[in-house]
Amino acid sequence: MSGNKKLMIIGLDCATPRTLFKDFLDDCPNIKRMTENGVYGKLRSSDPPITIPAWMVMATGKDAGTLGVYGFRHRVKNSYTDFWIANSYTIKEPKVWDIIAEGGKKSCILGIPPTFPVQPINGSIVSGFITPDITSDYTYPADLKKEIEEKVGEYILDVKFRTEEKEELLSNIYNMTRIHFKTVKYLIKNKKWDYFHFVIIGLDRLHHAFWKHYDKLHQKYELGNKFENEIRKYYKYLDKEIGEILEILNDNTTVIIASDHGAKAMKGCLCVNMALEKLGLLKFKTNPEPGTKFENADVDWDRTYAWGWGGYYARIFLNVEGREEKGIIKQEDYEKMKDDITKKIKSIKDDNNNPMNTVVFKPEEIFSILNGDPPDLMVYFDDLNWRSAGTVGYNDMYLKENDTGPDDAVHDYYGVFVIYDPKKKIGIDIGIKNILDIAPTALHILGIKIPNDMKGEIIKI
Repeated sequence: MSGNKKLMIIGLDCATPRTLFKDFLDDCPNIKRMTENGVYGKLRSSDPPITIPAWMVMATGKDAGTLGVYGFRHRVKNSYTDFWIANSYTIKEPKVWDIIAEGGKKSCILGIPPTFPVQPINGSIVSGFITPDITSDYTYPADLKKEIEEKVGEYILDVKFRTEEKEELLSNIYNMTRIHFKTVKYLIKNKKWDYFHFVIIGLDRLHHAFWKHYDKLHQKYELGNKFENEIRKYYKYLDKEIGEILEILNDNTTVIIASDHGAKAMKGCLCVNMALEKLGLLKFKTNPEPGTKFENADVDWDRTYAWGWGGYYARIFLNVEGREEKGIIKQEDYEKMKDDITKKIKSIKDDNNNPMNTVVFKPEEIFSILNGDPPDLMVYFDDLNWRSAGTVGYNDMYLKENDTGPDDAVHDYYGVFVIYDPKKKIGIDIGIKNILDIAPTALHILGIKIPNDMKGEIIKI
């Protein structure tokens, strides 16, 4: 490998094979050129296939079990109500930018979650959407914040995307994405780097807010609706920005486009705790009001065997004697109870009494290392087609809308990757690769020795 080889990873949060490679590829001439000259395919996301941990799985080449990160929030030990939020200090494993720094190589990182609170690196960081607000110290070095504000403009970390104010949201997404790309281009030109990895979160926000307006397979799609072409327009805009970046880079820079997970139409929302109550596994002392957060409900722990958290997948926790404060499941019955609960959850049918293809994992069965505070069971309702709602107090276990605000899409297992070396002409769909493959591939491109404990394989071009 050449000593001055550089690598840029363009993270398109939530980009899907369907949108990028099929529906909108002809609207994206720059990305199309990359596929026609590089290699590309589907990228199998992490388990669970959600933003946190997926971007850090990609950056470290370690799975969620090793990272000890199973979502945005996690139980504090064995508490019924207390939880902690994943942040940069949660990630103990070395990331690509940490590894290459040992050889003196510099990095620019922007928008990767979770990189807040920012930590020193050999290079520059602009943190992502988990940052509280722009009054926070969201850059490293610290003075980069002032430099961005003076040279680029007022930075935008995220937008409120679960809203019915769609016109305003569109404007906000574009404003945020513009400042992100403008900052990226400024850093490319003004900072020294060998490795540049940034994430455009705006695509994720757009998919979740506008999927039903675009996807003819969505049960709520309306032909000719006002926002039917907005996702297409945004992809065209992304492609224009990516084209401008490609113009800046030299021929010694390999470019990877990658997404953390995919997206598909949300069929519905299943209230995991209402389901557990119906199955006889969860009891309330008094009936909560509809939409009550679980931690605010009056749970009868002396008669409760299990409860759950919502999200794009469900996490189930068991009430185990000697582990939880008021545990009732005896230690010797723990494994059998997990099996029984798994069978009961998999027996749940949808709101039309049709079978659901629900997948239930025991974390210890899919992760060889189990750090942090994992749930007892991980549940993908109807193979991720149904979102999980964690709030309680409903008469039914089924919701037509998400309990935390409007959301049209759920996550899918497959994101995308494109690897483009401007010195090569390949143009091959090389099939399905794994998100774990990106970190060793990045190190290989940069000519850095790959650590023995890094999972995944090199994607060769």
